[in-house]
Amino acid sequence: MKGGVRELLATEMLEALGVETSRTLSLVETGEALDRNDEPSPTRSAVMVRLSHSHIRYGSFQRLAYLDDGENIHRLTAYCLEHFVGDPEAADPFAALMDYAVAGAARLAASYRVAGFVHGVLNTDNINITAESFDYGPWRFAPRWDEEFTAAYFDQWGLYSFGRQAEALQWNVHQLALALRTQCEADSLIPALKTYADRYEAALAKGMVWRLGLNAKSAEENAALVQQWEQSLATADVEPDRAFFDWRGGRLRRDDPQYESEAFRRFAETAKGFETAAGALDHPYWSDERPCSMLIDEVEAIWAAIDQKDDWTPLYEKVEAARRMGAAHAPLD
Repeated sequence: MKGGVRELLATEMLEALGVETSRTLSLVETGEALDRNDEPSPTRSAVMVRLSHSHIRYGSFQRLAYLDDGENIHRLTAYCLEHFVGDPEAADPFAALMDYAVAGAARLAASYRVAGFVHGVLNTDNINITAESFDYGPWRFAPRWDEEFTAAYFDQWGLYSFGRQAEALQWNVHQLALALRTQCEADSLIPALKTYADRYEAALAKGMVWRLGLNAKSAEENAALVQQWEQSLATADVEPDRAFFDWRGGRLRRDDPQYESEAFRRFAETAKGFETAAGALDHPYWSDERPCSMLIDEVEAIWAAIDQKDDWTPLYEKVEAARRMGAAHAPLD
């Protein structure tokens, strides 16, 4: 059950921050004994029902390629083109699927960074073809803007660290390409693969400008703003959620010595060239004393209340807080 509670909290926070994610429909305790070797046991067992548009993973194609099952690779590709891509008559079905996957992976990687989120296990079994985030493992929201921050206790080499998630997802789409390559020429897949970096940078700029509550400008100006913002965050001992909250609308909304660095001064000057988005500060959330966050200590405290006292109130309150924060942000197109 602990894993289900943690995933429910992650998906609520990510949904509020514009990440395309699976949702938790229900969490039903079974009363059965459960022992696990990778965390303190025994723990309370439950069945979690997860909703998403697809559960077809990159690994689904890899498995078929490993089994040399070309017929079902074609069938699975045709299914994806019809139900997800919306192009069942594509002249080159594998190229069309590859382009769709690359666009989704780039968007997903960028959204993780905008949210300050670190997925625990970004392998091909945990990335689905619709690029909806799911199956997080030991996830974390970064307490500081630290490129080396890693969520998983077993990721000793930082393979899925905060600063390497875009790289990890790019590696994933290359693995998907290798599986599709068993049924087509590489030349049909390479053009889409080459667009990953540009798509990622565009999605990152769009997401950062959105979370800061600003109107976007040119691609060059957006990129410069994001670069300055990230440089500022990297120099400060401040929670990312706190910083986004304090700088909503592109202007510092409360005095704090943490923002008195040269980096933040440069960001403030750059942000002056951007207009605050209409309605960006209208919701009462922006007058709260502090932002909603989902750091691991909060998550553990919520679980402890359930595990030790059967008290679900902190969970319900945190879900409501995350949804309220989501309502304060305009939808990310």
